[in-house]
Amino acid sequence: QVQLVESGGGLVQAGGSLRLSCAASGSIFSINDMGWYRQAPGKQRELVATITSGSFANYADSVKGRFTISRDNAKNTVYLQMNILKPEDTAVYYCLAEVRPSVGRRSQPYWGQGTQVTVSS
Repeated sequence: QVQLVESGGGLVQAGGSLRLSCAASGSIFSINDMGWYRQAPGKQRELVATITSGSFANYADSVKGRFTISRDNAKNTVYLQMNILKPEDTAVYYCLAEVRPSVGRRSQPYWGQGTQVTVSS
């Protein structure tokens, strides 16, 4: 089994910053892509940013220039540094990891439990 544990959410004023972390543990041989998604009330879950095992990053247009995704492969951890936060960034943020449990097995997607980010105006 694989577990993803997120941390770092909270309440912040517009213009402020937060850093989210997501650590994967359990039966892990390797991790391919990792990423962050978010879901605001009444809306569908949307991609925020993804990062490959080689640290190539991709961002949603709405967060480019404000958010930075990074990862520490030795710690099986992905981070999301969020700067210049806006009220429209308010959502539950979920991390995703494509985990290969063992040699000879395909990678599977695993989700974290979500962490609330609230940006006040």
